[in-house]
Amino acid sequence: MKKSWWNGKVAYQIYPKSFCDSNGDGIGDLRGVLSRLDYLKDLGVDIIWLSPVYQSPFVDQGYDISDYYRIAEEFGTMEDFDLLLAEAKQRGMSIVMDLVVNHCSDRHEWFQKALADPEGEYGSYFYFRKGKDGQPPSNYRSYFGGSTWTPVPGTDLYYLHMFAPEQPDLNWENPVVRQKIYDMVNWWLDKGVAGFRIDAIINIKKNLDFPSFEPDGPDGLAFCTKMVESADGIGDFLQELKRETFAKHDAFTVGEVFNMKEDELAEFIGDEGHFSTMFDFSAQALTFGGHGWYDAPTVQFEPWREALFTAQRKAQGVGFLANIIENHDEPRGASRFLPPYAQNETGKKLLATTSLLLRGIPFLYQGQEIGMTNCLMTDISQYEDINTIDQYQVALRAGCTKEEALEACYLHSRDNARTPMQWSDGPNAGFTTGTPWFMVNPNYREINVAEQAGRPDSLLNYYKRLIALRKSDDYLDTFTYGEFIPAYETEPGTLAYLRKGEGQTILVAGNYGETARTLPLHGPVQQVLLSNTGREEALLAQAKAEGRITLKSCESAVILL
Repeated sequence: MKKSWWNGKVAYQIYPKSFCDSNGDGIGDLRGVLSRLDYLKDLGVDIIWLSPVYQSPFVDQGYDISDYYRIAEEFGTMEDFDLLLAEAKQRGMSIVMDLVVNHCSDRHEWFQKALADPEGEYGSYFYFRKGKDGQPPSNYRSYFGGSTWTPVPGTDLYYLHMFAPEQPDLNWENPVVRQKIYDMVNWWLDKGVAGFRIDAIINIKKNLDFPSFEPDGPDGLAFCTKMVESADGIGDFLQELKRETFAKHDAFTVGEVFNMKEDELAEFIGDEGHFSTMFDFSAQALTFGGHGWYDAPTVQFEPWREALFTAQRKAQGVGFLANIIENHDEPRGASRFLPPYAQNETGKKLLATTSLLLRGIPFLYQGQEIGMTNCLMTDISQYEDINTIDQYQVALRAGCTKEEALEACYLHSRDNARTPMQWSDGPNAGFTTGTPWFMVNPNYREINVAEQAGRPDSLLNYYKRLIALRKSDDYLDTFTYGEFIPAYETEPGTLAYLRKGEGQTILVAGNYGETARTLPLHGPVQQVLLSNTGREEALLAQAKAEGRITLKSCESAVILL
């Protein structure tokens, strides 16, 4: 495998609207990010991924872009962005933007011109199709519910949108559209952006016949991914995108890839792959419901362990995965992956240990390092996310009570990750001096940066130690390029693996069970590098005396063999 500049780096996702507000208007902004660069540097972050900061009506929180060349006024100015780039570079950090090119906003100049003349030049920038017998061209359900086809007033045409009606899909079959996208990507890379996180990218390739499918719900619609899965040729688009943009700048790219075909992993993240890396969503997929959030299963330990290990095995020798436990589209990892008895600081340290040392590129999400949790809402009116509001209605239509529908939202809503960052126990968690755009999680008084920064045994300080260990000169090569070997796979409640490098083997072991677990060690132990309970010396003494270690409930250890 080829080595690249981003190997061994640690990435951190910022959701700008909720990160830090510098001017008191209640909305996080670029100056707010700038004010926290030293915090991120001290944490050990190398790459900062910004969720969209482009001009947008914010129907889907910035993932509906109306001008790719402008910064949204809510976030600041292009001068602010340039200053952020420069200050990050001065600290040895890189900025990665969000690339949203499956669709744009219906307010974008292109779509406004297309609506005015669907048969004209700009009409071919999108997908306009005639209806059938007074109905949409086909029976696809969008990601946010309802038909993917919206009628164009005064015509017999409909336009396609895989997401909200305000997010019309761009026609990648049109070479003019592709070139305009490439020009925009190169403009940002020339400015100094280090790369992109590529949003919903599989959706750019359509089955142009737009066939209908067997309905999979009482609404008579079929989920739109069925059409995407029936399309071929995505690789041609992605290789052209790479050749015309990323490859010219040695850019770091991470794909949001769902619905990839089974044998395509090397095409996506191999040495000549479309992207540098792609997110591993195998654990998140365990919570996909048969009909919606209301019947989605909770994560069980053994399937979770199996999903992680399977993904790691498949990527080994092919490329690097981007490892996450949460992001802006997922609920908080501490609330999803930890059983109730482990939803405490010790359990959160355990989760950090076993996820951060996997093979691949670790991506932290803002607030993960202090253990932010899901936020309990008492009424659907408190939610902002359009997907959440749709899923609430889906649950009600399925016969759930309002309380049951709200419980489903509490467990699965994207808004759990979008509550403001908890900087202190002061007003509004130190996020803003004004009125925050979105509800602050009430537990900010107990969970916040200021409290943890001053406490040596805090989760925040543990993350710093863990990242420093991963990046240390002594172990960087092993944690970056070392082989991943599952360990103790039949031990209940045990998530453990070896990272094996040149002349060096490190065991990462965690006990997710409710009782202690004793693990025999196959060979001598040199050192216990880190314990989430501070028991390095005790564990080393036991290992040397007995050839085994006993991990308490929610305890983890990183051991040099």
